[in-house]
Amino acid sequence: MIPGPYLLYLGHSDDEVGIKTSRGLAAFQRDACVGEWRHDDCPLTLGLPRMSVAEARQAGARTLVLGIANAGGRLGDDLIDDALLAISAGMNVASGLHQRLRDEPRLVAAATAVGVQLFDVRDPPVDLPVGNGKPRAGRRLLTVGTDCSVGKMYATLCLRDAMRARGIRADFRATGQTGILIAGDGIPLDAVVADFIAGAIEMLSPARDDDGWDLIEGQGSLFHPSFAGVSTGLLHGAQPDAIVMCHDPSRAHMRGLPHYQLPELKECLDANLRVARLTSPAVRATGIALNTVKLDDVAARRLCDQTADALGLPCTDPYRFGADPIVDWTLQCFAPSAPAMTASR
Repeated sequence: MIPGPYLLYLGHSDDEVGIKTSRGLAAFQRDACVGEWRHDDCPLTLGLPRMSVAEARQAGARTLVLGIANAGGRLGDDLIDDALLAISAGMNVASGLHQRLRDEPRLVAAATAVGVQLFDVRDPPVDLPVGNGKPRAGRRLLTVGTDCSVGKMYATLCLRDAMRARGIRADFRATGQTGILIAGDGIPLDAVVADFIAGAIEMLSPARDDDGWDLIEGQGSLFHPSFAGVSTGLLHGAQPDAIVMCHDPSRAHMRGLPHYQLPELKECLDANLRVARLTSPAVRATGIALNTVKLDDVAARRLCDQTADALGLPCTDPYRFGADPIVDWTLQCFAPSAPAMTASR
């Protein structure tokens, strides 16, 4: 376990989506975060107290979380310099970037000298199995998306909490760096060799016979040329009974690819169902989760209603308005007297 409390790093970032790891921890583990560290040129905030390393250490922070993402997941000189400052103050450092902290000699030497630890979150387990596609017991819901970074983790956690509020056993299965930091465990799928992605999810979400649900965090998008491979392996390994489509209606194009437009919701939904049926023939869609952070309440609710009418599925912003509509329909679909599946589901 990574020692808390945390100081969340924003650094010099000016990309709202790029700080998603720090933002996710602030949203779902706020009590474990003492503050945020951002430089004067950073226009972003998590709504936490702004602190220097020394102030955070005095406030009890034990670990600096480098909660930002950049192209390629590299440790730039600014990140290394700031991490060295945190280490010199006696703080551990945690990172979910692809470039490992342990592969930077300056960080290793400094941490060893001070007696603190470096935590690389994007480390998959060793000896992962190859997926076998064999049916396994239990109920599983997978969030999927029209693009990467559209709110799949947020939706999954909100669905879990809504189920637990009803007394249902529900477990969040983290597949990305932010989810792993929040949950304390999981498998970073984008660091898994392609042949083992499906097997990794079979291991992460094994058979269960307690009438509970595994809520599996989705990754990427079948329509994103950079990340569709991860999404495909995840759909096959998860063997989902239900999928929930996540979408950010404010996106003008695929993240990082202005020459690729986002798919239509129904097109994306149908494609995910088609791919999932390889290992879960009876899979069905049970809801749409919109990320409406850039809309006011009236516009957000109107769009949710319009989307629900268009697709014949419950639609909500689960973080803003609650996940109950999707949970209601999901549980109804898998009750003993479940309604018949329609073409759109």
